Amino acid sequence: MSTLVVESVTPEDTEACGERLGASLGPGAVVACVGALGAGKTCFVRGLARGLGVAGPVTSPTFALVHHYRGRLPVFHIDVFRTGSAAEVHELGLDEMLAAGGVTIVEWAGRFPALLPADAIRVSITGLGDEPRRIEIETPAVSPGDAPAAG
Repeated sequence: MSTLVVESVTPEDTEACGERLGASLGPGAVVACVGALGAGKTCFVRGLARGLGVAGPVTSPTFALVHHYRGRLPVFHIDVFRTGSAAEVHELGLDEMLAAGGVTIVEWAGRFPALLPADAIRVSITGLGDEPRRIEIETPAVSPGDAPAAG
């Protein structure tokens, strides 16, 4: 496993960090995001989606629970904050998303960690309000060519 730590001072820094990760992802990648309410998870995901070629707006799926975007790969953005159980997450189509050959991004991934594949990239964002953000990106050991760039 390798861990990259980035300090983000602005929302633009947070988006840029996500964009670098998104540009490096391939089919089947899963990104598990954790952080407090307001830490910048959706801001990070906005950049990640841009790195995957998504041109339109990217918003939090808190109430819709799932957003699907088109980029160089399909992007599935799921927010499990309002879900009550692992069964409910499955009912949203998580297994289908994971098998679709796109990139699946799970916000509030810490709620149901057992649902995520072992090779999920884990992104933890800390800091609130005007504080700088600390973004930790943990990449599991994967075969060469599949690992995200650390830039």
